[in-house]
Formats: sequence, structure tokens, C-alpha cells
Amino acid sequence: MRESLKSPTRRRLTRSPEVRSDALEDFVAVLRQEQFPPKKQGTKPCRIQVDSEKVEQGLVKLVLALVEFLRQILEKQAIRRMESGSLTKEEIDRLGTTLMKLEEKIKELQEHFAIDDLNINLGPLGNLID
Repeated sequence: MRESLKSPTRRRLTRSPEVRSDALEDFVAVLRQEQFPPKKQGTKPCRIQVDSEKVEQGLVKLVLALVEFLRQILEKQAIRRMESGSLTKEEIDRLGTTLMKLEEKIKELQEHFAIDDLNINLGPLGNLID
């Protein structure tokens, strides 16, 4: 009976074996060179130039682009639900009015902040808004 009162045996935590590979070390070296290329002698360190107006403009453009993207997604979902017949006439009217007001507000903010195009290039993924 005394044995059943004993605490459970604990396993010793062991480290997994260390894997060494010249190829892995070469890979890490290449990554480091790409991220932190060697500096040329006599050059000044790279500094980020921040313009408060451009930061504000960029942030507003990002937020408006995301809101427009979400508005388009909601619009497509509303159309699917309308076509499937899962919305009442009142719901369709309310959705349409809300989406139109949101689109108008986005355009108003675009004009206020002098943003011509809300599209953001996502590199290999393409543009955010089509």
C-alpha cells in the first residue's frame, strides 16, 4: 500500500541530439549575408528617413484599403445570400443601404486625405483590391 502513495516517477528530460551539417551552416551563412550584407568601408550606416506626413498618409491608405477590401467581401457575401434566397426584403434593403453608405464614406475619406488609389501591391500575391 505504501507504494501506491508514492509520487509518480518523473522522467528525466533529455535534450534531443544535436544535428550538425555543413550544408546547414552554409545555409545560415548565406541567410546572414542576405539580411546583413557586409558594409563597405567608408560608408555611413543606413538610416531610416521618416516623414510624419508620409507616415500618416501611408497609415490612412492602409486602413482605408483594408476597409474597402472588407466592404467588397461583405458585398459579395450579400449577393450570394440574396441569390440563395436566405435574406428577407428588409435585410436586403438594410444591407444595400449600409454598404452604399460605407462606400461613400471611404470615397469621402479618400478625397479628404488626397489618396488616389487604394490598391496595395502585395508582391507575388498580386494586388489587394481588383
